[in-house]
Amino acid sequence: MQLQDLYAAIVESTEAAIISKDLEGRVLTWNMAAEKIFGWTAAEMVGQPLSRIIPTDREAEEAYILAAVRQGEAATRMETVRLRKDGSLVDIAVLVSPIRDADGVIIGASKIARELTDELRVRAALNESETRFSLMADNISQLAWIADGEGWIFWYNRRWFDYTGTALEDMAGWGWKSVQHPDHIDRVVERISYCFANGIEWEDTFPLRAADGEYRWFLSRAVPMRDNQGKVLYWFGTNTDITEQRDAERRIQLLLMEVNHRSKNLLAVVQSIARRTAAKPEDFIPRLERRIAALSANQDVLVNRDWAAVPLHELIEGQLLFLGQLRTQITLSGPTVVIQPATAEALGMTLHELASNAENYGALFVPEGRVAIEWHVLGSGADAQFVLNWTETNGPRITGDPERGFGTRIIEEVPRGRLRGTVALAYPPEGFHFTLQCPVANVLAKDD
Repeated sequence: MQLQDLYAAIVESTEAAIISKDLEGRVLTWNMAAEKIFGWTAAEMVGQPLSRIIPTDREAEEAYILAAVRQGEAATRMETVRLRKDGSLVDIAVLVSPIRDADGVIIGASKIARELTDELRVRAALNESETRFSLMADNISQLAWIADGEGWIFWYNRRWFDYTGTALEDMAGWGWKSVQHPDHIDRVVERISYCFANGIEWEDTFPLRAADGEYRWFLSRAVPMRDNQGKVLYWFGTNTDITEQRDAERRIQLLLMEVNHRSKNLLAVVQSIARRTAAKPEDFIPRLERRIAALSANQDVLVNRDWAAVPLHELIEGQLLFLGQLRTQITLSGPTVVIQPATAEALGMTLHELASNAENYGALFVPEGRVAIEWHVLGSGADAQFVLNWTETNGPRITGDPERGFGTRIIEEVPRGRLRGTVALAYPPEGFHFTLQCPVANVLAKDD
């Protein structure tokens, strides 16, 4: 086979359309692949203008190509659209080069066209897949990143940049160390380097610096992505913000410790109440039940407030519930204040005993009797004092000091011991009067 015949065989057997044309754009040669792609036979196209396969809106392309050929440009590449014989369009990639005669004079152009239909379909699928991945990666709640098999990070999602206030050029490779907390950086780098080197999953917890300079805690993980032979190609990592979760866990732990401490104290109080109440065996059961109910009311208020600060008004109302209709004979007045949990226990027990005594012997024993509960803050600053007054009027007339039983001891000793305050009891004929005064710091929550 002669060389010319070999060249012809190659041209006819290739899957790319190989077309030659003169400088006027008329077709000189048209191979079998061109017939397959465009639908026209060589007999139909040779001698015809190549513009026959060019859509109207693409005619300028042919003029551009011919001008480039005449100027001797080595090759012109483009992706474009051409017409088939049946009128349909086909996507192609085109490479056009000048043809020279033996003297080097440009006499025409060769055009190699490759159909792009399948390739464009694959590209579209890849673009769609990439778009979906980007949408997912940029909108998940975690910070996310991808590293190569050696651990060199080359991609982060948008949330990473939004959180850190950085750009890829700052973070590429090991640039992420700049947003690590200095107290944790050495430990974190040592651990992740070991996992990268040994191809094992990585997990760690540490703080990362936000764009505003604040550090927040993250649970961070990375998993290796391997090929069929088990070689690590990439690492996919995420950082999940667990700051609120850590704070909640810490609060729960403190709460459990507080509950444990208070439960022990509460049992001790119940034991003391039981022993003291037993001094009067004739009404032991009802009196004990009511005192324990008062403690229970305190616990309800504290539990409803997550064992945190409690509004004083809410505490008082809880302790007066057992009075039923007698509650209408009591007025409350004072500023809105929030008290500490320990204060709530002491005041709750005191208020219960005051109300119980008023029901049994004092102003609430008769319909016309009245009780006024009033509180205020006296002074300011470190010397400020909290004052609570319980004043009874229109009740049975008092003659002399009444018998001082266990209830009176609770009224006096509990607030005095728990709140480091002073307690004054007065028994004028018109009605019993109780005053508690103690440092504000021992009563009110810090925010108040």
